Amino acid sequence: MVKPTAYGQILSVFRVRPSLYATGFKLVLLFLLLHFVTALAAQKETSYVVQSNIIYRFTKYIDWPAASKQGDFNIGVVGDSPMYEELKKSIEGKLVGDQKITIKKLSSSSLIFDCQILFVSDDAGKNLKKIAGKTAHTPVLLVSETEGMAQKGSCINFVIESNRLKLEINQTNITQRELSIASELLQLGKLVK
Repeated sequence: MVKPTAYGQILSVFRVRPSLYATGFKLVLLFLLLHFVTALAAQKETSYVVQSNIIYRFTKYIDWPAASKQGDFNIGVVGDSPMYEELKKSIEGKLVGDQKITIKKLSSSSLIFDCQILFVSDDAGKNLKKIAGKTAHTPVLLVSETEGMAQKGSCINFVIESNRLKLEINQTNITQRELSIASELLQLGKLVK
């Protein structure tokens, strides 16, 4: 008679065949993988909550020309991004001075970007130069979330460094758009050219 191994004894106690054990192990690994992916997605969603709040704070540290201070304060989102829903949920309807904030979803192929802040999502980042060209010399604050975009036309770019959200600020792009930025905001970000 062959003496059962410890592994075999454990399986016999639970009356599980080795193939079922392997399947169970794969299910546990799959569950852990899905949990990890879900946690990463939740972290990204949390990032949009934070970015949305920061975009709202920009309205207090950026000054637009008098002509932009009439009607609604429009924030546009270009590209598919959870940022659109987050902005609608968290800041639409709030006030910038006497202006009510409205959130618009825009296409990168739009001819006119009628807004004070334009968020260019990672999804639409490849079109940033074209968007920057269409909005050149207009008081539109371009905000992006893709590495290197502050050098390609964005005014303020969200980046992750050492698991922390940081701002890249291109002051030249801001002033060319007839906008002025408070020194307090400049001190919070990394200046790029």
